[in-house]
Amino acid sequence: MEDKLILAIESSCDETAAAVVKNGRGVLSNVISSQIALHTLYGGVVPEIASRKHVEKIIPVIHEALKEAQVKKEELDAIAVTYGPGLVGALLVGVNAAKAMAFALDKPLIGVHHIEGHVAANFIEHPDLEPPFACLVVSGGHTHLIEVLDYGHFNIIGHTRDDAAGEAFDKVARAIGLGYPGGPKIDKKAKEGNPEAIPFPKAKVNDAPYDFSFSGLKSAVLNYLNHAKMAGETVNDADLAASFQKAVVDVLTEHSMAFVKERGYKKFAAAGGVASNSALRASLENACRKAGVDFYVPSPILCTDNAAMIGCAGYYEFLKGARAGLDLNAVPNLKLGER
Repeated sequence: MEDKLILAIESSCDETAAAVVKNGRGVLSNVISSQIALHTLYGGVVPEIASRKHVEKIIPVIHEALKEAQVKKEELDAIAVTYGPGLVGALLVGVNAAKAMAFALDKPLIGVHHIEGHVAANFIEHPDLEPPFACLVVSGGHTHLIEVLDYGHFNIIGHTRDDAAGEAFDKVARAIGLGYPGGPKIDKKAKEGNPEAIPFPKAKVNDAPYDFSFSGLKSAVLNYLNHAKMAGETVNDADLAASFQKAVVDVLTEHSMAFVKERGYKKFAAAGGVASNSALRASLENACRKAGVDFYVPSPILCTDNAAMIGCAGYYEFLKGARAGLDLNAVPNLKLGER
């Protein structure tokens, strides 16, 4: 089969990204314009500001991706774009840019689910990885335990009942005073602390053993801080960060390994922004090694939002014949498996 070149666009939150991907797994370019410094001023992502910044950056980022890949627009075989889930204003910028290019170049348009992209990042990093396998998707907005039955075909086994893991990291980091983005800052601070210092709760959902709940843990951290403040006690931020992180990592690892054991999977992957957390990566790798399971995780740059992963997912949708019309719209609450 002749080579296929996909231009991919990702703008679901606060990264404006474009990439050119060859045959699904060969990344010719992966350009990311991050807004972290801008949103740090506000302690989190401000949707309106994110949308305006995407409008400024989307065309230059696409041009840079094509230039870096040394590919002409006319040589592309398709345009892939994240159309959900995410911030509706941010998604619309990428979707409209992709539709304009697809129309102008008369190329197929492919809508990609953001979480499908995160899973696909593992295919870029690990050329030998093929479905089926079990996968933990952990990000700022999602915590899913899924079966990857085939390319673009998933079975959701467990999900969070309240806060996503990344959301809990951000909220706790803000409470401690570490600032935004919370995940990397807690990961760094935790390295200085004792993860056994504070016994935080690990929630289990009785009727759904593979579901997650992090709101109780978040509340326990806030209660700990309030109690210390009222008692005039000094809080060791490093111990608090390490103990909180351990509680999250333990639950994610325990649920994942219980599922892998029950279903007999020999391949397990992690994906999403929180999969770049060093403690989680180490815990999952260690647990998989003990269980005799092959462990896969992308490099940190491919865990966070990027367009290469969208290009990979888009390629396999392209091969299946999936095509979007020029009426493609942003779907901020798009469920995994929906089209």
